[in-house]
Amino acid sequence: METVNILTIMSIAFLGSFGHCIGMCGGIVLAYSTIKIEPQSSKVTKSVAHLLYSFGRVFTYSILGAIFGAIGGVVTFSNNANGALLIFAGIAMVLAGLSLMGKIKFLTLIEHSFSSSSIYKKAFKSVLNSKSNLSFFLLGMLNGLLPCGFVYFFAITAASTASPVYGALVMAVFGLSTVPAMFGLGFLTSLTSATSFRNMMMSLASIAVVIYGVYTIYNGYDYITRPEKTLTECHT
Repeated sequence: METVNILTIMSIAFLGSFGHCIGMCGGIVLAYSTIKIEPQSSKVTKSVAHLLYSFGRVFTYSILGAIFGAIGGVVTFSNNANGALLIFAGIAMVLAGLSLMGKIKFLTLIEHSFSSSSIYKKAFKSVLNSKSNLSFFLLGMLNGLLPCGFVYFFAITAASTASPVYGALVMAVFGLSTVPAMFGLGFLTSLTSATSFRNMMMSLASIAVVIYGVYTIYNGYDYITRPEKTLTECHT
């Protein structure tokens, strides 16, 4: 993938993590910090727990990225189809950005109720009540499956790569870029109340999402008008 694409993904994810991710998943971090981590635990023990949780999320995101990348690869079979996929993905990204800004309800409309299933709830409760190191990783994996507009945006980006490898890379970079905010939240609960700061970071991330969407639409148009260009060139 192009360096600019990686840096863009990292920037959007990092900025958005201080707004959207803390707002959406902050409650889970605070819950497991209270239930699963003893107050007298050392900083090393706490750090390991928070990192295992974050790496669990990254693992799930990577798997989802590979799946969406593979799906994108299956539906691309001609220059026009490849270009159309990028244009479609770009439009979806722009809509996602506007949705994150609160201008439209695009992401809300495509959210599903997976997290409300009895199987998911039972697994989540079981892992939350366990205090083993593995349980932190598993909790992160389950958290990675929760409906989230930000995850949907990066899943769209992964699909636009038309490659399971690049798709996994997109989602892995996304997940890793959110680690600093979520790791810090485990130690600094004041982050959840810094509303103005979170809103500012979310606004910056939303604007970046829209810009990246427009860039992806341009790539799709360029792909259709340049038959010699391969889809891989758009991402490598």
